[in-house]
Amino acid sequence: MTSPLVSVISLNFNGGTWLPRCLESLSQQTVLDRIQIIVADNASTDGSDQLARDLLARVGTEGKVLQNGANLGYCEGNNRGAAPATGKYLLFLNTDTWLEKDCIERLVTAVEATKADAASPLVLDYDNDNFQTNGAAGFDLFGYLTGPKGPSPKGTIFAAPGCALLVKNDVFQRVGGFDPEFFMYADETDLAWRLTLCGAVTITVPEARVHHRGAVTANPKGGEKVVEFRTNEMVRFFATRNSFLVILKNAQHLLLLSCFSQGLWVCLEMFAVLAITRRWSTIRHTYLRAFADLWRLRHHILRERVRVHKLRKHNDFWMLSFLRLRPGRWQDVEKILRLGAPTVNPSKF
Repeated sequence: MTSPLVSVISLNFNGGTWLPRCLESLSQQTVLDRIQIIVADNASTDGSDQLARDLLARVGTEGKVLQNGANLGYCEGNNRGAAPATGKYLLFLNTDTWLEKDCIERLVTAVEATKADAASPLVLDYDNDNFQTNGAAGFDLFGYLTGPKGPSPKGTIFAAPGCALLVKNDVFQRVGGFDPEFFMYADETDLAWRLTLCGAVTITVPEARVHHRGAVTANPKGGEKVVEFRTNEMVRFFATRNSFLVILKNAQHLLLLSCFSQGLWVCLEMFAVLAITRRWSTIRHTYLRAFADLWRLRHHILRERVRVHKLRKHNDFWMLSFLRLRPGRWQDVEKILRLGAPTVNPSKF
């Protein structure tokens, strides 16, 4: 293949349970002859890097496994995977997903018809057709991604989900890819801000369908189906720290105020977690450590603000068109009502 249309970047870390169905669904795509598949492996210890090589040998299109040599996280792991990609489009695809047969074709067709720069498919539960997301319509007063309770209508949105994110290769490179300092969580939010600020357009394509498990490492119980609300200290640390990083890096002036409202929300969450776990160590290892790490990253934040300023085509007042009143974290409240109070496990990181 001299010029693939889409380079699929699938980041793997001990994903042996999920890789077979993910890669099989890619082998059944209607545009298989235009697809390049790159599995970037973050030093898996379950043999799934070799499993990926064996599976790719049977897919029937150009494919390779890149060994990153260490667990570089979602951001740098995907950047490494994207570096040798030659497709016009990049599709960042989690291993705990599977695509319906015409998913990639429908995504690309919609992007080219609208001249958009990035796109979100409709993301459904792994084992059924229950709705998860089809991208975020905007951000709320706290700076978190948000959207309507059900699917957003076809058209422009603010952010595509990180589990299945299509973006033009040249645009991804122009905005600097994923920020390695994020490691994981809120990475798609940061990318969405930079894409939007530089004038790129993201759309949602509901007819392109992906099935996604989600949280397979932090919340593995239930196999293909999520049966409880379980998280850990590492997840809460990165989610908390990175949500502030997004605003501090990308907001110009007015939207920096969302750091204060986000701080109030985090304080409420911190007290709730303390009441649930009754462990002061969890507060120290997650929330207090997150604030301390923001100070460590102060020079990185300043450098990024300078770089983002050079990319910027839209100011904060224009960005207010993506402000939505529905709280983005309301989905966590709905999850608690459905699955019960969350379990927060200690974790070493």
